[in-house]
Amino acid sequence: MSKKALIECVPNFSEGRDLTIIKQITDAIETVEGVKLLDVDPGYATNRTVVTFVGEPAAVVEAAFRGIQKAAELIDMRQHQGEHPRMGATDVCPLVPIANITMEETAHWAQQLGRRVGEELKIPIYLYESAASRPERKNLATVRAGEYEGLADKLKQPKWEPDFGTATFNATAGATAIGARDFLIAYNVNLNTTSVRRANSVAFDIREKGRIQRSGNPITGPVVEDENGEPVRTPGACKGVKAIGWFIEEYSVAQISMNITDTKLTALHEAFEATRESANRRGLRVTGSELVGLVPLQVMLDAGKYFLAQQQRSLGVSEEEIVKIAIKSLGLDELSPFDPNKKIIEYQLREEAGAPLAAMSLRDFANETASESPAPGGGSIAAYVGALGAGLGTMVANLSSHKRGWDDRWAEFSEWAERGQELKDQLLLLVDQDTQAFEGIMDAFRLPKGSEAEKAARREAIQSATKEAMMTPFKIMETSSHIFPLCRAMAENGLPASVSDAGVGALCARAAIHGAHLNVQINASGLHDEDFKDNLLAKSTKLAAAADQEEKEIMEMVRKAI
Repeated sequence: MSKKALIECVPNFSEGRDLTIIKQITDAIETVEGVKLLDVDPGYATNRTVVTFVGEPAAVVEAAFRGIQKAAELIDMRQHQGEHPRMGATDVCPLVPIANITMEETAHWAQQLGRRVGEELKIPIYLYESAASRPERKNLATVRAGEYEGLADKLKQPKWEPDFGTATFNATAGATAIGARDFLIAYNVNLNTTSVRRANSVAFDIREKGRIQRSGNPITGPVVEDENGEPVRTPGACKGVKAIGWFIEEYSVAQISMNITDTKLTALHEAFEATRESANRRGLRVTGSELVGLVPLQVMLDAGKYFLAQQQRSLGVSEEEIVKIAIKSLGLDELSPFDPNKKIIEYQLREEAGAPLAAMSLRDFANETASESPAPGGGSIAAYVGALGAGLGTMVANLSSHKRGWDDRWAEFSEWAERGQELKDQLLLLVDQDTQAFEGIMDAFRLPKGSEAEKAARREAIQSATKEAMMTPFKIMETSSHIFPLCRAMAENGLPASVSDAGVGALCARAAIHGAHLNVQINASGLHDEDFKDNLLAKSTKLAAAADQEEKEIMEMVRKAI
């Protein structure tokens, strides 16, 4: 998978009825290269459209600005009516960290967006959640209190001076709340009942705010109050979860409808398990569940690994298998098909992330290698051979974890298998990265060289690309060197019948390292930075020599076992 930082943006626009306006707004968002529009969800009754798009931070912020700008042009809040609370043409615009970015960094991007909207579009901006400028503005409901109708008076109050923009009432655009928050998962769990009352009982068991305490009869008895006259609550099992029971006429089942607002406090599978346990206590049964909207990959991987561990099965299986286990264990395909390519955010972006070689079939990859094209070359092949070596070591670990009579050792072998999967995936990424590094050199040589300035820029680009073309095969060498401990452990302690596979894995690791070493050496000839070159050549030569010794020792063990 791509290691790019990814942010999701979920702006809510105060128009859910005029599809031509909505289309103009989403068209503006899509003019930004690198942004992918994932979902557009208009609501007639709320007169509100929720748009979801994702991309790298700078692109997302630019797209959000263009969407807010277009909404301000097309939506007149003086004419707006709808059931949902709102205070602006773009009512709220949260940024959500998805991959390889922290919440603190995401909040910084939200603040940049807020400043630009306030300054350029003259829209009052309030920062909320993790981007909030002060604690009392963290809660969106507090920021939006009074809605559009009360905004003119609100802006006159010093305590409600906007974070960006002026305190001048913008009659057509209103005000916008811009923030950074965790990913919110909309999730429904299906029950084998049609009773909303019983479903609500389960919801009260699991949601964070729980249920109101009563004296005597737990349903009809007087409400227990604290010294301030507020109802006393018994908290539910899951922090960061809001839940309610309802009946879905389309499927004739009751569900627990929940929002998981913080997956660090309650993971998806933890909410599912808490629901299942509560349902069982009440004579009900969970039959499946459904995800509304999209979900980050890590949420599914955490769920799949949880259910594998419950079975005492190795966690060191492929990403695809882990996702499959999560789907089946959570029953996500009970009511309708669950397509991970459409429901998992990172999978929607795989085409843009690009891994054309690693995604090929074995035959297509071999044919491409054998073609007249110089890429993929030896470096990419070395990375792929290394991935096969890691795969073989991982296979032995997985077979060992499932061996009858070795049930007490499943966790030991699972840990090795997980390491092997990580190495395999890293090397598969390097298959394409090595080809990209070669193409980078070719691109540098194609640069213009008409003037002295162009010649200088071209020389610098060639040197920079050459360094990258050395570093990539060196990464292949480093990564492949970590295959040896895996193969050694499997040759010593793994399934005896598969000891030969551990040996072949070690042979692949050595071949990968020596193949990549050749690429480090041949690219070094064009580099002028002698210190960089000598340092990398020395390190790579040391890795190649160590690989020879590792392979020799492991093969001696394998031959002795055979």
